[in-house]
Amino acid sequence: MSFNIDDDDDDVMSDINMTPLVDVMLVLLIIFIITVPVLTHSVKVDLPRASNQPNQVQNKPITISVNQQGQIYWNDNVIDETTLAQQLGQIALQQPQPEVHIRGDRKVEYEYVMQVMAEAQRQGVQKLGFITEPKS
Repeated sequence: MSFNIDDDDDDVMSDINMTPLVDVMLVLLIIFIITVPVLTHSVKVDLPRASNQPNQVQNKPITISVNQQGQIYWNDNVIDETTLAQQLGQIALQQPQPEVHIRGDRKVEYEYVMQVMAEAQRQGVQKLGFITEPKS
């Protein structure tokens, strides 16, 4: 609390400074807002215990390889474009979809790998990745 003293008069003015009071009230309000949710109690219930494990269905990833001549291999078996489309269509229908890994020969033309990627996209394959070798 502060008092204003005018030099002109010998009278003392007794005005209360409200700023510290407002500051204290705001701090108290914030403290109550923070502590009230902690003080609320919920109904205590003794829940039953059970142990279970989620079913993890792991599909083996499919490897599609494209050699230098543009031949397509499905898990090391040579296939043609129509068989590739049929098998990718079957993969797209599975839930969850297995991953499809594409291995392109270092000297293969980019067009052949892009054709495999485009066919996978047309058939609705969602998980598509590339296999590379790290630099030595």
